[in-house]
Amino acid sequence: MIWLTWRQHRKQALYTLLGLAALAALLVPIGLSMRNTFSDLGLADCAAQLARADVAQATREACDAGFHRFGNQYSGLNLVAVLLITLPALVGLFWGAPLVAREVEHGTHRFVWTQGVGRTRWALVKFGLVGAAVVVLAAVYGLGMSWWVEPLTQATHEGRLGMIVFDLQGIVPIGYTLFAVALGVFAGTVWKRMLPAMGITLAGFIGVRAAVEILARPRYQPAHTKTFPIEVDGLPKTSWGDWILTQGVRNPDGTMIAEDTRIQCPVGGTGPDGRACGAELGLEPGAYNWQLYQPADRFWLFQSIETGLFVALALLLLYLAIRRVRRIA
Repeated sequence: MIWLTWRQHRKQALYTLLGLAALAALLVPIGLSMRNTFSDLGLADCAAQLARADVAQATREACDAGFHRFGNQYSGLNLVAVLLITLPALVGLFWGAPLVAREVEHGTHRFVWTQGVGRTRWALVKFGLVGAAVVVLAAVYGLGMSWWVEPLTQATHEGRLGMIVFDLQGIVPIGYTLFAVALGVFAGTVWKRMLPAMGITLAGFIGVRAAVEILARPRYQPAHTKTFPIEVDGLPKTSWGDWILTQGVRNPDGTMIAEDTRIQCPVGGTGPDGRACGAELGLEPGAYNWQLYQPADRFWLFQSIETGLFVALALLLLYLAIRRVRRIA
């Protein structure tokens, strides 16, 4: 059975390895270029200094300028990053969806399941070998992407918890890929034709990923709040790498006056019309900036929670798929 599984999927394995090799040939030179630029601009030292609470104002401004320059130079990679997060879905489409649907669509399942190989054994061997291969490939991909995006995450205020970059690195690609494959397998046992199964896999993967990223991830742990006055000497002491969920300006009684923004004025400064800073918004004396955020040091905790969530969903789908296999005529 193991030999048969290898014979059936060796072309898929070869094409997948070739795809990973082509991806590495494209991304490794870009990654080396980013690291050289990062080093030439002295941003490695900046990242270490900005992590300290007592960083000098001049140092903060110089580092912000360097990070801004780095971000402008590599801003075009945002599109590449968006394309890269679709790779787990592609694995689900071309590895998971055909696993059962192709056999049933071609009628070969009747031959296989009457040659001394029971349905349950067939499903366990198939799902187990494909799942193991997917875990290895996803782990290699996750480690490689962690190396590739490191300069980009260090150059942004959101750090590794930021949208998209969180999804590319660490261990979450393993969970995403296993879930995509399991969803494809389950869809193939329900719709029993490859094209509908692939369509359902794609739609389901996008829907679940979006729901988790938007609704669940910000709530894995209770968010912290931070306040600082609107009149400050220099920039407020904010932690580099924190994931800011929402922010705004509040009056002393806590009423939100302006959402998704912050006001920063020198102590004793005035607005362009000569009035006190923020007076045009109706701010009262004692108004302050407010932020709701997830701390940067929760990255691996969030990675573990999200990976566990998608692995659990994958196991549930594979269990349901095995039950469905037993009932296919």
